[in-house]
Amino acid sequence: MTAKTAISTPDAPAPAHTFHQGVRKGPFVQVSGQGPVDPATGEYVFQGDVAAQTTRTLENVRAIVEAGGATFDDVVMLRVYLTKREDFPIMNEAYGEFVTKHCPGGVLPSRTTVFTGLPREEMLVEIDALAITD
Repeated sequence: MTAKTAISTPDAPAPAHTFHQGVRKGPFVQVSGQGPVDPATGEYVFQGDVAAQTTRTLENVRAIVEAGGATFDDVVMLRVYLTKREDFPIMNEAYGEFVTKHCPGGVLPSRTTVFTGLPREEMLVEIDALAITD
């Protein structure tokens, strides 16, 4: 049996609650839901700008994936949570630019998008990820 290990990196925001930034077990790297937080300051950034929040959130996800020993190209699934349906096309464009740039293998991750309330009012987007390494 492979041990389950916590992932922690200063390149992504520290978790605000009782969970880790991510967990690795064997080839699996699971990233906890991330939001538009600057890891250096711990502040929520780009209030009202879902495109910029999406990019910042994906940067946080990527940092945790990499801290777990994987690459963004190893991500097989992303779940995107949005607060407003009308933000979907704007998020989708920023998301598409990011994943295309960071998946040089050309196979983009699977994705689910859900419309829901989020823990903080200033959050327009939250994203979690699953990566599998060789």
